Amino acid sequence: MGHQPPKDVQEAAQRAVRWIEEGRAGKGFTDVGRHRAHQLADGKDVSDGDVKKMQAYFARHTVDKDAEGFTRGGDGFPSPGRVAWDAWGGDPGERWVGTIDLD
Repeated sequence: MGHQPPKDVQEAAQRAVRWIEEGRAGKGFTDVGRHRAHQLADGKDVSDGDVKKMQAYFARHTVDKDAEGFTRGGDGFPSPGRVAWDAWGGDPGERWVGTIDLD
């Protein structure tokens, strides 16, 4: 069963795709992140397995929100961590996958 990404998740990923194309993702940006950004930006369904990966990503990377360049208007915005965060759907994505119970 697929999960349709909400519009605000798509918009965060579309922003990330622009930043990736502008070369702002950094050297450590992965093909997985690139794929996820395009998947969400295009509004493609997300599988249960992908939801689990997204939940794990957000759990691991919440600490990135405290880093320089994460917040709009701050020095170095958007940081590579912010680009990656939005590639996975950003704050709306974190909220969205947090509401999906796969058990």
